[in-house]
Amino acid sequence: MNYQFQPLGDQAVVIDLGNEISQRIHEDVQSISNLLEEHQPDWIIEYIPAFTNVTILYSPLFVYQQIKQTDTLPYDWVCEQLKQMLTQNKRDKIPEPRTIEIPVCYGGDYGPDLSYVAEYTDLKEDEVINRHMNGNYIVYMIGFAPGFPYIGGMDETISTPRRDDPRLEIPAGSVGIAGSQTGVYPITTPGGWQLIGKTPLQLFQPEEEPPSLLQAGDKIKFTSISEKEYLAIKEGK
Repeated sequence: MNYQFQPLGDQAVVIDLGNEISQRIHEDVQSISNLLEEHQPDWIIEYIPAFTNVTILYSPLFVYQQIKQTDTLPYDWVCEQLKQMLTQNKRDKIPEPRTIEIPVCYGGDYGPDLSYVAEYTDLKEDEVINRHMNGNYIVYMIGFAPGFPYIGGMDETISTPRRDDPRLEIPAGSVGIAGSQTGVYPITTPGGWQLIGKTPLQLFQPEEEPPSLLQAGDKIKFTSISEKEYLAIKEGK
């Protein structure tokens, strides 16, 4: 595994694994996250996995107690601890990913940009839906908004750029496309993705533990449902 340490302010270190979004780097991110979860050293406050890196937030007070009788800088001490930990990193310890099925009501009022995506890609709307459902999806990271999954593995033939005029309010559950990625808005928020459908599932519930339905590393399966089925799931029937 190739990596570099980068400081982030005076209380965080970034483990940088590269500059491309790929399955290999994603597996490195997952294996480091699994290692941190397994060891949970007292000096770590939180770790944040992303596309190509893992950020570790550490307690400066705890670190100071370890180095106050030395000339070692907090950043250097943390990097040394991480180096020792990473020597134990093994990809074969990555847990088997979950597969989460996300039902989607495509088009109409639920997916107002489906017709634009079809026009942009020179496909019929039904073909856009079929290709969207048949992607080989994996959640690379959670970010932008609480519980928002950045999902890779979409069929490149339905890649569509973001809207030139982002919406001020996108309903929770909206499924969108931006470039070669797809995602699901977990809460009502502004955004510029092309909306092709909507799921009745709640992706973010702050009262739950964990609050996010999806986690980095999850596999996703999109399925098509009717408006009647959407309303039934939404109403809990």
